[in-house]
Amino acid sequence: MDQSYWIYALGFFAQGLFGARSVVQWILSERAGRVLSPTIFWVLSLCGSFLFLLYGLIRHDAVILLGQGISFYIYIRNLQLKGAWIKIPRAFQWLLYFVPPGIAFTAIQLQLNFSLGEGTLLLLIIGISGQLLLNCRYLYQWYFSEKAKQSLLPLGFWVISAFASVLVVIYSIFRKDPVLLVAQSLGLVVYIRNIWIYRKQAQLSKS
Repeated sequence: MDQSYWIYALGFFAQGLFGARSVVQWILSERAGRVLSPTIFWVLSLCGSFLFLLYGLIRHDAVILLGQGISFYIYIRNLQLKGAWIKIPRAFQWLLYFVPPGIAFTAIQLQLNFSLGEGTLLLLIIGISGQLLLNCRYLYQWYFSEKAKQSLLPLGFWVISAFASVLVVIYSIFRKDPVLLVAQSLGLVVYIRNIWIYRKQAQLSKS
């Protein structure tokens, strides 16, 4: 079998975990009638990020490695805020802390030649902007959660997610990347729905 199929399978599985976190969060939020930040969301995020870091390493994608390297620690911080991190064995905690630098060290040792691939400058700017926004949204979420002293998924998180997702979908169509196209197209539905739930919450609070 063509090796690229295994690489895409890894990417799809990682994105599948990201998709699963969104679906679970969506269902739980629909039941509660408000946007929630469940622990399972962050557990699936951490697992998906680990696999997507491997995908980025294999694909020689510096943008994925940088973005997921940042997000990885934000996922850990949210698990700490949820009180779930302390339940993980200490040795495994330290192992997880060293995942991003370990993958970065591996990339350096292998002397990987990172490339943005083919495409116009505008297309590359669109793709990079979308990917960075998808990962930097967690910096916003982290800041918001630290202020509230609890793990939250604020409205701004979903707005940034939706905008970034549109950019990545446009990029993936021109680059013919099935992993990004499928994942972000499905994710866009969840992002828009959460924005709608926030809107309903605001209307109810005013009435």
